[in-house]
Amino acid sequence: MLPFLSTKNRAAGSPSGYSKARMELETHQTESHSPVPSIHASIHLGASAVSMLILDYSNPDHPTPIEFLEQPLPLARDIFSRGIVSRTTTERAAEILSGYLDSLRELGAGHDQISRVVATNLLSEASNLDVVLNRLSVATNLPVEVLDDGEMTRLIFLKTKRRLQEIAPMKKKRTLITHVGPGNTRALLFVKGHIESYASYRLGTHRTTEAIENSFSEGEAQLRLIQDNASGPISRLEADLDNSQVEELVLLGYEIQLLAPFLLQPGETRCPVRTLAELCKEASRLPEDQRANAYHLDFHTAEALLPALQINLSIAQALGLKHVHIPTSDFERGLLHDLPTSAELTRDFETEVVRSATNLAAKYNTHSGHGNHVAFLCKRLFEETRELHGMSDQDGLLLHVAAILHECGGFVSPHAHHKHSQYLILHSEIFGLSEAERTIVALVARYHRQSPPKPSHEVYNTLDNNARLCICKLAAILRVADSLERTHSSRVRDIKTSIRKTKLRLELKGISDAAAERLALESKGDLFRDIFGLEVIIRE
Repeated sequence: MLPFLSTKNRAAGSPSGYSKARMELETHQTESHSPVPSIHASIHLGASAVSMLILDYSNPDHPTPIEFLEQPLPLARDIFSRGIVSRTTTERAAEILSGYLDSLRELGAGHDQISRVVATNLLSEASNLDVVLNRLSVATNLPVEVLDDGEMTRLIFLKTKRRLQEIAPMKKKRTLITHVGPGNTRALLFVKGHIESYASYRLGTHRTTEAIENSFSEGEAQLRLIQDNASGPISRLEADLDNSQVEELVLLGYEIQLLAPFLLQPGETRCPVRTLAELCKEASRLPEDQRANAYHLDFHTAEALLPALQINLSIAQALGLKHVHIPTSDFERGLLHDLPTSAELTRDFETEVVRSATNLAAKYNTHSGHGNHVAFLCKRLFEETRELHGMSDQDGLLLHVAAILHECGGFVSPHAHHKHSQYLILHSEIFGLSEAERTIVALVARYHRQSPPKPSHEVYNTLDNNARLCICKLAAILRVADSLERTHSSRVRDIKTSIRKTKLRLELKGISDAAAERLALESKGDLFRDIFGLEVIIRE
């Protein structure tokens, strides 16, 4: 078995619990002479390490950690210095993953008990991404997913919901959650426990490490260089907050949470900014090897320590805050714990995505009543025709967002506003949606009127067949819903559908004269007919 990476602050308060759970599990195996089917494992190829968390799901509502394994891997260093993952690093990753499989076999588990294997979204920046994924798949027979920005946001959201329980002021005050990751910094502004805004910035610990590597600066001169490198993105963060008067700041991140024992008093999550500044200076005075020993870090994590400290400090100082909150939990273990469920929609998460879309629509002075009612009609049509379209709840959420935003292009010009809508959505942040999902939303909004999708259309012509079909299906539903809201008066309050041979019949409850809606359908019902083979007709 690969050894547990025994670093003091990673191990504090948890390996004994893991060991106890493992001993109980092994005792159960010995007595029953059979594998334990409740084991589930999650694996993460991170920026500087590969980690695995093994959980006992005997009680699905409260899974129990059995073992946490972590091995260093210089993934970020390769990507930022060479633009590729070296063969040596790839083979080391395959070796670590194979060792983790051996660890699972010792517990009577195997591939079937691995919930997910994911890699940092930094891997998408490697020009040999496919080579790396193929090699790992051949070596281990494990499918490795690259985390996209949307899922990373979902994971941060799950962490933040837990913080709401631990940090009482977050429920009432204007609280900014920042996650300084290896390549990007994400910022979520919470107002009364709900997300007010979300943004991502190209500023990260390992990205900064590579940017300043050739400066040969040391000590406080190196801190100033890091601060200068971070000043642009932090200025944009300030501008995006637009005088939001942030009252509390919660710092999330791999390195900053590892340092929590050196920054916080026992039982506290609140840290004075001056304490953070003092630790920043103290760490800068140490050579890198001594820095790793002093804070009980592996070498690759120690490389990113100063950027992590200085970026978080610069954000706090830019906001004029005297204190910050740092969760005492381990970032990596929390991420692995949430991986099995992070891809699933939760009601809270869906609500926050819709809030983000609604805020974006308001930013572009979109008619909220019309957008919200079209979204309502889309949801009804989506539910009524599930057997026909066969799409997922996640697709339904993308349709909902596209409906809210379909007319935001009017902010630029009423002429060809559908094309302006596409542009604005493509170049905006929507909480919880990846770039690929935002692209689908943008194109669905674009096709709510005028020409249906064509292979010659830019952006659409770069997508694979699955994405194109999804866009066509969702746009077909949106065009029908928009036709039913032709009067912008929200008068169609409910819909009942039925299929008769080659027709989809819409019964509009409470409507005695649907002439306006029927006329709109003549120009917008074509895509639904072409995709689903059904002509849409209205019954009052």
